Amino acid sequence: MLICNKDRVQNKIETFATFGDAGHGGITRFSLSEEAIKARAEFVKRMEAVGVVTVTDDMANMYATLPGTEANLQRIVMASHCDSVRNGGNYDGILGVITALEVVETIAIEKIPHRHPITAMIWTNEEGSLYAPAMMSSGVVCGKFEKDKMLESKSPKGKTFGEALVESGYIGDAANRLNPKDYMAMLELHIEQGPVLEVEKKQIGVVEGVVGMINYRIRTYGQADHAGTTPMPYRKDALLAAASVLKYLHAELDKLDSKLVYTTGEIICHPCVHTVIPDLVDFSLDARHQDPEVIKQVVEIIKNMPKVFDKCEVKYQEAWARDTIEFNEELVGLVQKSADEYGYTSKKMYSGAGHDAQYVASIIPTTMIFVPSKNGHSHCEPEFTSLEECFSGINVALQTVLEIDKK
Repeated sequence: MLICNKDRVQNKIETFATFGDAGHGGITRFSLSEEAIKARAEFVKRMEAVGVVTVTDDMANMYATLPGTEANLQRIVMASHCDSVRNGGNYDGILGVITALEVVETIAIEKIPHRHPITAMIWTNEEGSLYAPAMMSSGVVCGKFEKDKMLESKSPKGKTFGEALVESGYIGDAANRLNPKDYMAMLELHIEQGPVLEVEKKQIGVVEGVVGMINYRIRTYGQADHAGTTPMPYRKDALLAAASVLKYLHAELDKLDSKLVYTTGEIICHPCVHTVIPDLVDFSLDARHQDPEVIKQVVEIIKNMPKVFDKCEVKYQEAWARDTIEFNEELVGLVQKSADEYGYTSKKMYSGAGHDAQYVASIIPTTMIFVPSKNGHSHCEPEFTSLEECFSGINVALQTVLEIDKK
C-alpha cells in the first residue's frame, strides 16, 4: 500500500501551528487575518515547491491543482479551512488542508500515475468567527448564501467581510470557483470533534453524512420589580420561568432517541441587574439528529409545551434549521474500502458538526473522513490528534483519491 510521509505531516502540523499561536497550545486564526494570510502563504509555498500553481476565486477560496495525464477529465478535490475560532486548536480545519497538501505532494514527489487533475483547496471563512455566518464561502459557491449580503457581514469592530477580502490580496476570478462541470468529487478529512472514535478505539470515521438540526429562541416574559421589596408570592421572575422551561424540555427530549443531542448555549437576561427581578430571558435551543422524524418530534415538544411557567408567558421562534445531508454512497464505500485495505479499524458515523462538505454535497459527490479527537475536545486549546492518527487518516485520503481516479 502507498503511504504518505510521516515526517512531512509532522512538519506541516508544527509549522501551521505557529500561525496564530496563542501561547497556550492552541491558535487564534480568524479568516483573512494576518495569521490566516501567513497560513495561506505557506500553502502556496509548499505547492510551488512541487510545481503546483495556486489560483483563487472571487471569495478568496484557494485551488492548487496537480495536472493528470488526461487534462479533459474532471478534477478530484480535497478541501477544508485554515481559519479557527478564538483560542481554538491546531487540528480543526487545518488538518484537512494539511491532508490535501500531503496527498498532492506524495503523488507529485512519488510520481504516482493518475488520470484526473487533483486539487488541494482552502475554503475561506468556515468558522464565521469574525464574519458571520459559518461556512460562508462554500455557502456562496454552492448557492446557499447571496454574495452581496455576505460581503456586508461585519466584524465586532465594524470592518466588513468585503473590505477584509480586498485587503487580503487573495481575491481571484469567479471562473475559478468549484463547480460540477469541472469537479467530479470532493473529500474532506477532519477531526471528529467528539469522543466516539477514541472511546470505541477506532482509527477512522467513515462519514455517511451530516445530521440535521434546528435552532430555536425561547423567551420567558415576567415583570421587573425591586429585588428587596417584592414578596416571593407576588413575583413574575422570567429567569425562574426559563429554568423551569429548560427542566421541562430536558425531561421531554430525553424520552426521544438516545442519539438526539441538544444544547442551550446562549442566555440573555434582562435587565441583568442584581437588584432587579428579570423581566425577560431569551435562550437558545440547538437540537441535532440524523433522522428527520426525530427532529420533527423535537419541534412538536417545543410547540406543545405549556404557554405559562411560574406565572410567566413563554414564546418560541425558529432561528434556523438544516436538513440531514447524506454523502455520496459510492465515495463513502471507497473510504471504507481504503481503510480496510490498510487494516485500520473504522466506524461508519454521521457528523454532528457542520462542515463545508455539507454544502458541497449539494453540487458534486462528496464525503468525509474523521480521525479521533483526544477526550473529544475541539474548538479549544486542548484539541489534539496524535501524529499516528493523523497519518492513518491521510493515508486513507490518499488511497481514496487514487480509487476515485480510476473512475
